[in-house]
Amino acid sequence: MSEEHGQVIDEELSAENEARRRLALAQIRQWPDPVLKLRAEGVEAFDDDLRRLVERMQVLMAEARGIGLAGNQAGVLRRVFVFQIEDEDGPRAAVNPTIVDPSEELETADEGCLSMQGVLVPVERPRAVTLEAHDVEGASYRLELEGLAARVVQHELDHLDGVLILERTTPEARREAMAALRPQPILG
Repeated sequence: MSEEHGQVIDEELSAENEARRRLALAQIRQWPDPVLKLRAEGVEAFDDDLRRLVERMQVLMAEARGIGLAGNQAGVLRRVFVFQIEDEDGPRAAVNPTIVDPSEELETADEGCLSMQGVLVPVERPRAVTLEAHDVEGASYRLELEGLAARVVQHELDHLDGVLILERTTPEARREAMAALRPQPILG
């Protein structure tokens, strides 16, 4: 059984799956890569290039054991992210996404990020949101989401705007996260 924390699924992995996870993480941009701080551009062409990008992102997300991945994290500044909703069979793509009607009710929960391994910080977000987006074919859709699913789409949309969880957390949690992210000297 898997337990989800933030944007990462924690579970015991076989040696092969752990190797796949590490390979996928090596292909995902990691903090402090500057692309993570840039705003992604809107998608204009719903073509084979977009479909290949989304397929690659879905594979990376799954193999990295994540539940969301934005274009920036794949090194592409296009307004697209992929995410997995608990009760759906496969991952979904959100192209040119926007969030409308966020709930006034806020909720604080720990969030992790595939681009910041080993970091979990408390982030306050609206408990429910409505996501408006397009699929890879250009068809528009609207999803009313709450709880973890709402949190995931808000997290991924933040990525597309160049905003990281470090900017959404408390000063104390940010200091602790920054200390964990800094390379440690090797003493011999």
